[in-house]
Amino acid sequence: MSNLQHLRQGVSDAWESILGGWQRLYARASGAITRFTPGSRSAEDLERDEHELEARSIGWGVMAAEVFDDSDRLVVRLEAPGMDRDSFDIQVIDDHLVIRGEKGIQKELSRGRYHIAECAYGRFERAIPLPGPVSTEGARATYEHGVLRVEMPRLSSAHAQRSINVEAG
Repeated sequence: MSNLQHLRQGVSDAWESILGGWQRLYARASGAITRFTPGSRSAEDLERDEHELEARSIGWGVMAAEVFDDSDRLVVRLEAPGMDRDSFDIQVIDDHLVIRGEKGIQKELSRGRYHIAECAYGRFERAIPLPGPVSTEGARATYEHGVLRVEMPRLSSAHAQRSINVEAG
C-alpha cells in the first residue's frame, strides 16, 4: 500500500471513529437536551443587563432524567435545579410523562457583568417516555435539592390524561 493509501485509510478510520462517538453521544443525550423559550416576563419588567442575560440564556439546556421501573411502580427523576415546586405542570399523556415549567432568572445582586452564561432560563417542556402504562391515581411528585421525583403506580392498561401535583420534599 502506498503512503497516500495509508493516509487515506487513516483519515477514513479517524472519521468513522469520530462519527461513531458522536452518534453514541447523541443517542445518550438527545432526550436530555431541552429547548428553553422566553419566559412570561415582559420586556418592560427587565433591566438592560437582565434582558441581555435572558437573551443569552434562552436556547438549549440539559435536563437529565432517569426512569426506574420495578414491578409495581415507575419512578422518574428529573434534574431541574433552581426552580420552585409550584413552577411545574406534570401530566401523563399517552405513554409519556410530560413536564412543563418555567425557570426564572436568578440574577446576582451585584452590578457586574456575565461573561459566561451556560444556565438556561425560560419556559420548557420535557416528554419522558414511559416503559409501560401508569396510573395518576396514587401518583406522587416531590421536589427537593433540585431534583423532581415522580412516583406512579403501574397499570395493566392505559388511563386518560391527568395532572400530578408537586409536594415539598
